[in-house]
Amino acid sequence: MTAAIHLAQKKFEVVLFERSEFPRHKVCGEYVSKEILPYFDSLSLNIEKLNPKEINKLQFSTKNGKLIDAQLPLGGLGLSRYKFDDFLYQKAVLNKNINVIKENVTQIKFQNQEFTVKTKSARYRSKVALGAFGKRSNIDKALKRRFISKKTHWMAIKSHYKNDDFPDNLVALHNFEGGYCGLSKTENEAVNVCYLCTYKSFKTQKSPKDFKENVLFQNPNLRSFFNNSENLFDKDLSIAQISFDKKPAVQDHILMLGDAAGLIHPLCGNGMAMAIHSAKLASEAIIECVDGQTIHREKMEKMYKQSWNDHFNSRLKMGKILQGILLKPKLTGFSQKLLSLYPNLLPKIIKKTHGRLSL
Repeated sequence: MTAAIHLAQKKFEVVLFERSEFPRHKVCGEYVSKEILPYFDSLSLNIEKLNPKEINKLQFSTKNGKLIDAQLPLGGLGLSRYKFDDFLYQKAVLNKNINVIKENVTQIKFQNQEFTVKTKSARYRSKVALGAFGKRSNIDKALKRRFISKKTHWMAIKSHYKNDDFPDNLVALHNFEGGYCGLSKTENEAVNVCYLCTYKSFKTQKSPKDFKENVLFQNPNLRSFFNNSENLFDKDLSIAQISFDKKPAVQDHILMLGDAAGLIHPLCGNGMAMAIHSAKLASEAIIECVDGQTIHREKMEKMYKQSWNDHFNSRLKMGKILQGILLKPKLTGFSQKLLSLYPNLLPKIIKKTHGRLSL
């Protein structure tokens, strides 16, 4: 949606496919780095009016509950996907250069220097295509993307909780056996709780309630939070088959955005900012390389690949290293001792997974 708005403001005619209605909840950490603010200002997208929580503090704990506190070098915003996505959607709907199609894309093919995009009821032609279909999609299967054939054991569960004592400015990351759980407040005063775990460990319990009480409660910080909170959802949201494998930023000449281009480990809290930043990079490449009916496709694809790698490769590598440490109790314990001795080290590590406050 960000890319659609950016390109529409530059007088491109955009067709935006959205298969679901808005607003809606999505599995997400609901924390977005402030690095997006200059870009959003340039697009006249004022998300401050959504009253997001200003988050500037990180709290981290090992499975046994030992805590380390740190200041977030750049800081972030606590904002629900329910509000955030709908805000962007409404901006897109009102733009005369964007045609919003509420249908699921069933097929996309590139032939004779143009794309044919099919839905159940129609087909559309375009010179350029952006793929922003998330972590895992039927389109990935149709494109025979390498990662889609591999089974992955990760899943994520999310819900909103009422807890008036949880600080507005805090994002907490608590370890448990085989996973970790993030907590932060959103604009609606609810605490977003999202945790990543293995499907195998989840299935050892009879129900999500049992998993929470028998696994998450091993961490006393999580036990205390859940025992003093009220679940605001009738049912937790979940997604499975989450893949952290490397993905190409361009495939079959489609410029991939967000999780479709690469998924950073959730503990970095930076997936939304990366998705938005990838929209900026792709839009800039299109603006630079498309002039009327003339498309310098090879230059456009090379430009986007290079800029995507320059901005995100090191973040993804650091996220992979951090997740490897967090999921090994011995390494986590050693890391906690090291961070206790050198408290300024944690903000420096955080910086490695985030961008800068600049265009």
